[in-house]
Amino acid sequence: MAKQKEDNKPTKFVVVEDFRDLTDNTVYIKGDIFPRKADATVSEKRIKELSSTKNKLKKVLIKEQD
Repeated sequence: MAKQKEDNKPTKFVVVEDFRDLTDNTVYIKGDIFPRKADATVSEKRIKELSSTKNKLKKVLIKEQD
């Protein structure tokens, strides 16, 4: 499950680099919200992978939305 903010709302992420999510084949464009479906469950491991350079593209793909 994606991490939760202190107010118990799920943390939202914004796409900072275009990519195709290989877990569900969804294409994300810079500026999109991740995950696209509001009720989607994303593991902490997957969030860390996409928000770091430890992925196949070796680029930061998402960041926490302010």
